[in-house]
Amino acid sequence: MKKYIVMAMSVALFGMTSCSEDQLDEVNKNYQYPAANVVPAHLQITDAIMATAFNTTSGDYSFYLSSITEQQVGTGNNQFMKAELRNAGEIAASSTFNNVWNSTYSNLLNIKEMIDKVEKNIASSGGQLDVLGAAQVLKVINFEILTDMHGDIPYSEALQAPDNMQPKSDSQESIYADLVKTIDDAIENLNTATEEEMANFGSEDILFKGNTKKWLALAYAVKARLYIHQTAVNANAAAEALKAADKALELGFAGCYVKEFDGNVAVNPWAAFLDSRGYTAPSKTVVDLMGEKDPRLKHYITETAPDNGFTDVYGYEPGTYGTPGDEDFAKGSWTPNISEYYYMFNEPVQVLSLHELYFIKAEAEARTGKDATKSFKQAVQASITESNSWVDDEETGETYAKSLGSATLEKIFVQKYIAMAIDEHIQTYNDLRRCMAMGENYITLTNPKNNQSGLNRWPYLLPYGQSSLVSNPNLKTVDIYAKQCWLFGGK
Repeated sequence: MKKYIVMAMSVALFGMTSCSEDQLDEVNKNYQYPAANVVPAHLQITDAIMATAFNTTSGDYSFYLSSITEQQVGTGNNQFMKAELRNAGEIAASSTFNNVWNSTYSNLLNIKEMIDKVEKNIASSGGQLDVLGAAQVLKVINFEILTDMHGDIPYSEALQAPDNMQPKSDSQESIYADLVKTIDDAIENLNTATEEEMANFGSEDILFKGNTKKWLALAYAVKARLYIHQTAVNANAAAEALKAADKALELGFAGCYVKEFDGNVAVNPWAAFLDSRGYTAPSKTVVDLMGEKDPRLKHYITETAPDNGFTDVYGYEPGTYGTPGDEDFAKGSWTPNISEYYYMFNEPVQVLSLHELYFIKAEAEARTGKDATKSFKQAVQASITESNSWVDDEETGETYAKSLGSATLEKIFVQKYIAMAIDEHIQTYNDLRRCMAMGENYITLTNPKNNQSGLNRWPYLLPYGQSSLVSNPNLKTVDIYAKQCWLFGGK
C-alpha cells in the first residue's frame, strides 16, 4: 500500500514540476480587469494624482516631519510620542517609512507606464502630449520628494522589474539634473499641447480637468521649487527659480490642490489619521512665532470645540498647545484643540500651494538683490486666505501682511514656516536643512531631545524603506544623524 502512495505522490510532484513557466505566469493574472497594455494612458491619471497627494505629499512623511520641524508636537504615548522624544528606534527604523517608500515607487511605476504609452504609441496613446506632459510633472514631484527625503536613491535603473530587480542608487546631484531636464521636457510638451488645443483628458484629470495651461503653470511652479532647493549648491539657482516662478504666475498659477475628498468615502489623510489616532497637537514654536495678532492663530489653535467625533473621543481643552520635547505632554493620550484643517474631512491636500510659490519668488528676489516686499506680502496674504477658507472667514489678510513691513530673508522664512505649518512639512524640512547648509538660522528649533548625551538626534535624512534594504544590496543603511545629502551640505 505504501508503494502506491509513494508512486501517487511522485506522479503529483512530477506533474507540478513539469508545468511550464508560461503556465505559472498565468496563475497571478487578473482576468477580471483589462491588461495594463490595453488601458489608454489618460485613464491612469486619476490614480497618479490621488496617490501623489494622499501617499507622498501627505501621509507618513508629513505626519512624522511635523514633529521634526516642530510645526506640530507628537503625542499619544505611541509612535509619535517616540518621534517627539527623538527615539532613534522609531525615526531611524527602516520600517517607519517603508509604506510611503513603496507606495511612491508604485505610483511612479504607474506614471512610467503613462509616459511609455505615449512615447511608444501603446493603447492608442501615441502623440498625446498633454498626457505626456502631465505625467512628466507628476514624475518630477514624486521623485523630488523621494530624493529630498532619502538622498541618493534608485532612479535611472528604477521601475524596470522584472528585468532589473536590484537597481543601482544614483547620486542626488545626477537625479536633480535629470529632474530639471524632465520638467523642461514637460514644459515643451505642454506648450505644444496648449497651442494645438489637445484635450485627451476628461473628468479623470481631477486636478485641472484637462486644462493644459494650468498644467503648464504647475510645471513652471515645480521648476521654481527644484531651483530654490539648489541655492546651497548652485550660484544661479535663485535667479532660475525667480524666472520660473514669474512664468508660473504669468500663466495664472493658483495652487495645486487635490480636492477630491467628500468627508465620507474619501477623507483628507490628516483628518483620517487624527480620526483614528490622536497623535498630534499644536506647537509652542509656531504659536510664539505667530504672536497674538496673527489672524491664522485662531485657525491653528481652535478656540471652540467643533461638533464632531473628535471632541467625544479625545476630549478638548481650549487654548492648549504643546512644548516640543515635553515628555509628559508627549505621553498624553488625547488631542488638544488641533487646527481646524484637521477637523475638516474634505479639505484639499496642498501639493504645491500658491503661498509656497510666492514665498519661493520672494526668497529668490531677496537672494538676487531685488525688493521682495510685494511678493512677500502676497505670500502672507495667500496663506491667510487659505486658512480663512477652512471656516469661511472673510478676512483677506491684507492689513496684517502690510503690518509686517519690508521683506528680509528672515521674515520670509519665518512667515513661510508659519504658512506651511499645517500640511506642508516636507518642504519646511527641506528649508530647514537648506538654511543649515548655507549657515543661516531663521527658525530656532527648541526640542531639547534634538541632542542627547552629546549626540545629534535630529535627522538630516530619512531611512530607506525596509523592503528595498533587505532585497537590494545596492542600498545600504545610512546614519541619518550624520550623513547629509548633496542638496543640503553633503557630498
